[in-house]
Amino acid sequence: MFTTLLRPLARSVTYTRGLHLALPMTAVALWMFIDKDSPWVPALLAVPIGLIPGVRLAEAIQAQLFLTPHERGATDASIAVAPAADWADRWRTVLWLEIRLLASTALFAIGVPAILLCSDLVRAALGAGPTGDTLIRLAGPRWWYALVAPLPMLLLLAVLVGLGELVTAGARWLLGPSASTRLHALEERTERLLENNRIARELHDSIGHSLTAIVLQAGAARAAGKPEFTGTALAAIEDTGRTALADLERVLAVLREPSTPVDQRPVLTAAARLFDSARSAGATIDADITGPIERVSGPISREGYRILQEALTNALRHAGRVAVRVRVHADAHWLELEVSNPVPAAGSADRAVPAGPGSGLRGIRERAELLGGDAHMGPADGQWRTWVRLPTHGLG
Repeated sequence: MFTTLLRPLARSVTYTRGLHLALPMTAVALWMFIDKDSPWVPALLAVPIGLIPGVRLAEAIQAQLFLTPHERGATDASIAVAPAADWADRWRTVLWLEIRLLASTALFAIGVPAILLCSDLVRAALGAGPTGDTLIRLAGPRWWYALVAPLPMLLLLAVLVGLGELVTAGARWLLGPSASTRLHALEERTERLLENNRIARELHDSIGHSLTAIVLQAGAARAAGKPEFTGTALAAIEDTGRTALADLERVLAVLREPSTPVDQRPVLTAAARLFDSARSAGATIDADITGPIERVSGPISREGYRILQEALTNALRHAGRVAVRVRVHADAHWLELEVSNPVPAAGSADRAVPAGPGSGLRGIRERAELLGGDAHMGPADGQWRTWVRLPTHGLG
């Protein structure tokens, strides 16, 4: 237990937090030098200063450097290094400045007396007289004063650790990512994960299939031992290899191109282009869109568009030119997407049922789960039905 109590004193962050707590006192001390009768003025000045957007960025950099140095450079840092994006961020910055001034004052109010008391005890133990600003009257020199002299400093260190933890918690609360920032970061992370998974499926489907065919053709040619068969197999291997190279170049081109900014990606209000594309491929689209989809928040609307795209692509790939029914409904709580099409006979339906690599169904599930929604896919009454529900958290 004693080791546990002393462990914070061995951490460098304890002392960087102490420095962070002490810094505001320089401004307070400077003001007290100018006008010691108005100690409340720095707290008043913190209001207009905190409303400046760039102040939040400066405070966040300083807080991350001194309070949470282990999070520097991390994408999921609890303190967001960014200027104020709206008035809510500005007022949170003001509150942070006030809390920081209050914590600094508390450390000063406890630290100065503790240091003076420790100094008086040491001086008394050595037989010297007290300092001019003595806190308590000591009854002459006593050797045992040296034993209790460290107690004020231990109290100061305990206060330093406690205030450091409190200020760090306040920084994470007030300087942490706002709701819009967290949603934007989640959307970016979701998009990266989905893009990586999509590329992985593309490579598995195209390159993996081609390499498998090449291996089988080469093995068959070697086993046959006939020149005419070998020539045919080599021609097939050449064609398959060319196709694989073309697929590889296409996937690498996607990797080389910079990603489209989030706010420029299509949303549900542009779903008509998906329907037109499916119709041009020979499918019959019966679309029913209800509710204020134009008020669905950007991240949900963009992911809803991608889910519709995956579902329609899956229907075209496995069912072909069939009638596809699309239902989209939005309200204050949920966005529901449903795509259904007839299950084709024999082999095509068998390929559509599993949500294996390359089917697109796993991508739909991943999108829904990352956004806190549900997804169900499968055959029902002769139809293949894809149903997804995403939370809207209130309409934007």
